[in-house]
Amino acid sequence: MASQQYMLYLGSYAKAEQAGIYAFHFASPSGQLTPRWSFAGIVNPSFIALHANKRWLFAVSEMSLHSDGRSGEVWALDLAEQGTESQPHEINHQPSNGDWPCHLTIDASGRWILVSNYQSGNISVFPILTNGALGTLAENVQHSGHGPNPERQEGPHTHSTIFTPDQRFVVVADLGSDQLVIYTFDTTNGKLSEHGRVHCPPASGPRHMAFHPTGQQFYVSFELNNTVTVYNYDAIQGTFNARQTLSTLPPDAHENTAADIHLTPNGSLLYVSNRGNESLAIYTITTGGLLELLAIVPCGGLCPRNFAFDPTGHFVLVANQHSDELTVWPLLNSSSEPGQPPAQIAIPGASCVRFG
Repeated sequence: MASQQYMLYLGSYAKAEQAGIYAFHFASPSGQLTPRWSFAGIVNPSFIALHANKRWLFAVSEMSLHSDGRSGEVWALDLAEQGTESQPHEINHQPSNGDWPCHLTIDASGRWILVSNYQSGNISVFPILTNGALGTLAENVQHSGHGPNPERQEGPHTHSTIFTPDQRFVVVADLGSDQLVIYTFDTTNGKLSEHGRVHCPPASGPRHMAFHPTGQQFYVSFELNNTVTVYNYDAIQGTFNARQTLSTLPPDAHENTAADIHLTPNGSLLYVSNRGNESLAIYTITTGGLLELLAIVPCGGLCPRNFAFDPTGHFVLVANQHSDELTVWPLLNSSSEPGQPPAQIAIPGASCVRFG
């Protein structure tokens, strides 16, 4: 079988003078990684998003006024090679209008980017201009409320956003108030208007979300109670109804926080990462989009903050933040453990994986 090459980008926690964003060539079916470049100059580019044109890369700068002396930022980079250089070039950056920006989502038109400011509990919307630059702030929505966990839910904490498959709505996971807040999105001016709310179990802490390829099922990882919930999505009404909740942990697990969630490219499996148990919970998608636990396997490191599947659907690449590494695992096809990783690369503070 001929080898296929894909671009892979990695965000991390880093000081401004350190490399924080990395690029690799990923080879399939071997699973091998070849470093291409690294980029310094951004404080904590812990989450990245690639534009559909594959030329513009956006990154948060996860900072807060209290801990860093300035609030967060969002950066735009141009990946196009110029002359003999292969390094990306900064286009511009903007204040994120909040503290600890931790997530980015680009709409289907490629004209708008949404920023989740975790610590300050707000969503910011910026236009993406025709040259890839970030325009001035178009919208800010401040959440309110809190949850029963006094250490983690003293106020709102917007952790991620996702567009519904029809692009009519934006769903915001608010870990601090145990809510999924649904907004309509005006693609003309970037404005958000509240449409509805889903009240989640107390102290559950919704973190990340994923739609099934059919668009009919919606999956949410809950950080604080270590569960995953299946919702039915009614595209006409723009509503979500919970159908099933399962644990992400084995019965004997100790302290843990569930993190990332993704479906395999063919929609047959759902993965959720566990930080503390240092594992990946793997579920088979059954009739009607419900889940059946297939296995809980080691992630190959410490604190699997984020992961991604390669475009061929053969591998899962895990950013293990606290053991400072990116690990490549073959996808699990049965309840047995997946064997040895074909590649593992040291990346300080590895936190976000994106294929180009």
